[in-house]
Amino acid sequence: MTARLTFLGIAAFWLTMNVLLWRMEFGSQGGDTPVPVSLVWRKILTAPDSSSLSVYQNKERTGYCELSTSIGQQMATLDENKPPPENLAARAGYQLHFAGNVSLGDFTNRLKFDGRVQFSKMRHWQEINLKITSRLAVVEIHSLATNRTAHVKIVSDFETVERDLTFAELQNPNEIIRAFAGNSIDMLLGVMDLPDFMAGEGGQKIQWNSRRTRIKIGTESVPVYRLETSVLGRGISIDVSTLGEILRIQLPGNVTAIIDELNRP
Repeated sequence: MTARLTFLGIAAFWLTMNVLLWRMEFGSQGGDTPVPVSLVWRKILTAPDSSSLSVYQNKERTGYCELSTSIGQQMATLDENKPPPENLAARAGYQLHFAGNVSLGDFTNRLKFDGRVQFSKMRHWQEINLKITSRLAVVEIHSLATNRTAHVKIVSDFETVERDLTFAELQNPNEIIRAFAGNSIDMLLGVMDLPDFMAGEGGQKIQWNSRRTRIKIGTESVPVYRLETSVLGRGISIDVSTLGEILRIQLPGNVTAIIDELNRP
């Protein structure tokens, strides 16, 4: 009798857990679940695979970008038949590398970009290096979190401009535009379909929201994390796989970066 009750108890527990797990994965359509932004961020920083995306504007392919992590790069060197070491994150550190090229709007010159962001053990950013190259100019940005400033250098055939911007100034788009855009302000605003904020008040602190939802990849519905925010009145969203791979980025100006699988029927 005891053995039978034990078996029934285990069976009931197994059935209950499977129902709960099924509901988590396939529960009511549209019943998205809020999740901490820190959880999604940790997934991105520890993604084992790189994210390769094609960039489109108004449904026309205009470039590509690729994002990888130091942990993913380290895992690529390991024996796939053996489990990864427990101290992999400590050995590899947390680093994001992104690169690609794109041509948007009326800019006929293709922009190439290459950047790295270094993070601490607590996944707080420490250093940023970014280089953007076009036929007209080269822009280099270097920032250390401890200095709370960003050094921006623009080199063209005509001149070299360098500025040190504080983090407070970086939160205010007016300051950045006044420092670098000059007479190009109208073209810059038009490319990304952004409003004229030169007369606006101060800066805007970006707030991210995140939730667990589902999207279709081919014929399958798969769970993803969705990050969403708004900049200057325009929405930005990022879909992230449960393993941390970037699947889709939606930007203002009808610009989308997306993995090829999401475009397949």
